[in-house]
Amino acid sequence: MPLSPATAPRPAAADGPSGALLAATDLHKSFGLTPALTGAGLELAPGELVAVLGRSGSGKSTLLHCLAGLIRPDSGTVSYRGQDLGRLSDARRSALRRTEFGFVFQFGQLVPELSCLQNVALPLRLNGVRRRAAEARAREWLERLEVGGHADKRPGELSGGQGQRAAIARALVTEPAVVFADEPTGSLDSLHSEQVMALLGAAARESGAAVLLVTHDLRVAAYADREIVVRDGRTDGTAGGRP
Repeated sequence: MPLSPATAPRPAAADGPSGALLAATDLHKSFGLTPALTGAGLELAPGELVAVLGRSGSGKSTLLHCLAGLIRPDSGTVSYRGQDLGRLSDARRSALRRTEFGFVFQFGQLVPELSCLQNVALPLRLNGVRRRAAEARAREWLERLEVGGHADKRPGELSGGQGQRAAIARALVTEPAVVFADEPTGSLDSLHSEQVMALLGAAARESGAAVLLVTHDLRVAAYADREIVVRDGRTDGTAGGRP
């Protein structure tokens, strides 16, 4: 399957004052004496797919974790729908991650004791959805991601590409506004990387989710609408991009 940008239209609704759904301004973050972010910033529009590029240790994953509310920056502002995440309680930030954010990680991070179907249904169950309804919706997403036939298998029985498709289904099953994907193809070969990216892009566009994608792979980044480069903890602006 060739790696190419999807052509489906994206929603253009504005949320924050600048029209951004998610925005970071002048972020600084250090771990001990080691600086990870030194003034990074970006904006993500509703329905947009943005790739964050950078070498290992450049700060790109730390930037994603700050934007997702997983860690707090030492200074600077992260806002979602115009609301400063730094002013929210831990409980409210956790609720946002459960209901409005979706996550895809490099190795999927599926729960090994659960079936593929149960893994995808898990975010819905945590949000109080009844088991039958949660599993019905999970099965629909597994079918969309072309792994419906593996619903009863456990993660250890799936190939790397199948596991990542299940992880994408889990990220999208709650119909989040933003999907954070941290090196989602980093553990896959080139063929499966292309397949996973094509499915992630198409599924996100179909659901209307914005995607913030961290990657070091230029071929994967080429799938995005826009590319941002992180160097030494700073965002150098936009590179490339799609019309």
